[in-house]
Amino acid sequence: MESEDFRPTHVVPRDGLPAWEAPDVSRPTEPLDPLLPVQLLDRRGDWGQVLCANGWSAWVDGRLLVSVPHDPPQAGQPMTRTADPRPLMARVQESLDRFRRASEELAEGRIDGETFRRRTQGLRAGVVVDGEAVWLYDAEHERWVYTDGTRLNTYAAAGGPGRPSRAPPDGGPQAPAQAPGPEATRLVDPAAHPRTRPGDA
Repeated sequence: MESEDFRPTHVVPRDGLPAWEAPDVSRPTEPLDPLLPVQLLDRRGDWGQVLCANGWSAWVDGRLLVSVPHDPPQAGQPMTRTADPRPLMARVQESLDRFRRASEELAEGRIDGETFRRRTQGLRAGVVVDGEAVWLYDAEHERWVYTDGTRLNTYAAAGGPGRPSRAPPDGGPQAPAQAPGPEATRLVDPAAHPRTRPGDA
């Protein structure tokens, strides 16, 4: 029976979601059904605690939850802004610029291979432009996001909860073990694979 104060903030992706009793991969529980409305209660790193309409709660990979649009602002209230894609685009550009400068110095013999590796260590960037649609890789949260130029939406995450490996900011439980990293990017012929996008099979 649905609680009167239950207000969903997200829905489960269309493929469903694995769930755990706690933010611990050794304590699995029943998976969540596709497109199930849930209310996000708490976050711990990549983990998200969700509440279902019947009062049952579980922990899931919070990065994969799909946000439910908010109600329109009431008359007289200020307009709310959507997630601005420009800061992420600036970070992608900065990473590419740093890599380009290091590559030029390596090609010109001004630095050696070890210096090149040090300067580019940790750089991660990705972008696919397809007309008015753009996919950007958000390295900080290890996910692809989609933008039509006005707002950002999560497109896909790069692994299960716990990636990337780092200690929880609140000193809470240790993050789950990492899943294997994603397969290396392959270059393809656009004519043979039209409109290839991040996450496509």
